[in-house]
Amino acid sequence: MKILIVSQYFWPENFKINDLVVELKNSGHNVTVLTGKPNYPEGKIYSGYSFWGYKKDKYKGVEIIRVPLIPRGNSAGYRLAINYFSFIVFGSIYFLINKKKFDVSLTYAVSPLTAAYPALLHKKLYKSKVFLWVQDLWPESITAAGNIKSKIIIKCLDWMVKHIYSYSDKILTQSEAFKEAIVSKGVDPNKLKYLPNWAEDLFINPIISKDRYKYLIPEGFIIMFAGNIGEAQDFNSLLKAAELTKSQKRIKWVIIGDGRRRNFVNSEIKRLGIEDTFFTLGRFPIEEMPNLFVHANVMLISLKSEYIFSLTIPSKVQSYMAFGKPILSMMNGIGSNIIDKANCGYTGAAGNYATLAKNALIAFNEPYDSLEMKGRNGKEYYLKNFSKDKIIASLVEIFNS
Repeated sequence: MKILIVSQYFWPENFKINDLVVELKNSGHNVTVLTGKPNYPEGKIYSGYSFWGYKKDKYKGVEIIRVPLIPRGNSAGYRLAINYFSFIVFGSIYFLINKKKFDVSLTYAVSPLTAAYPALLHKKLYKSKVFLWVQDLWPESITAAGNIKSKIIIKCLDWMVKHIYSYSDKILTQSEAFKEAIVSKGVDPNKLKYLPNWAEDLFINPIISKDRYKYLIPEGFIIMFAGNIGEAQDFNSLLKAAELTKSQKRIKWVIIGDGRRRNFVNSEIKRLGIEDTFFTLGRFPIEEMPNLFVHANVMLISLKSEYIFSLTIPSKVQSYMAFGKPILSMMNGIGSNIIDKANCGYTGAAGNYATLAKNALIAFNEPYDSLEMKGRNGKEYYLKNFSKDKIIASLVEIFNS
């Protein structure tokens, strides 16, 4: 099968779609990726690439077509809008000029959902089937994150989303909870299929060097967060929880990652007097995550109290489960429901920093064997429900249906 993957983000940017294209190729399919010039999350085009021109590239034997892309800069609203629009324009121009035919296209629909437009044009020109793998609900996700507040813009985005959904042949959702929101936009429920995310292989059968980052990790009971330090992750509440536990000096909150709120977090660490118990270590390549996770006693997930986030399964859930670590969560909805169902951690409502602090203390006082059992429960649940082989087999079956 000739498969076109449309994704504004792709290697060397770190997204789930990188893993998928390799698996599809290894399954015997002819896979091509249409993407932009890499610029996430720094906001400037990576060294070795330039804005000008269409560039062909290779990733583990997969052909990549890189279209010109205006970088996202500091991710301000207008700059993001230009970044998104440039991918639509240059991606569409590519198919107007190059008559490349594919059987199906799959758009990896993280923000922006508008990345699907080049795939929809390809369908119109060459009769390919269009599949949409929805990772973020639009426009709900960007309004929840506070990026856009204008009612006129939101109304326009809602119209665009409905248009994209209506012309897609199948809509795949990373969360079962997305279905109701998508159907409310006039979509036939029969077009929807559940296709969850999985964790990269490096989390399931990790090759670990315990000493590599030992010098970075403080001694104590490690509560580790790995991911974006942004508005959606509600670091205001995380910091308040850490303030409540600061008298227990053995509890250490360790943040792996970067983002727009990192400077705010660092200033709050000083203001709250938690320099001895709260640490931001910066961003590391995904390949290094096992060497960091191995030092954690529990892994941490948090999301703001927004309706859209209650419908989302954060990809951290799968990664933490696959690695076999117990999970401490402060979020609403399906993500925490999965943790409870798997009996692999401690959950609390979004924004409830008092409960988060209480759960941190409960985990701290939990016997070692009990913590280990919670980690094993998570891994067992992962293998039953989020196995990559099963999910990709389901995707190919959907393509052929």
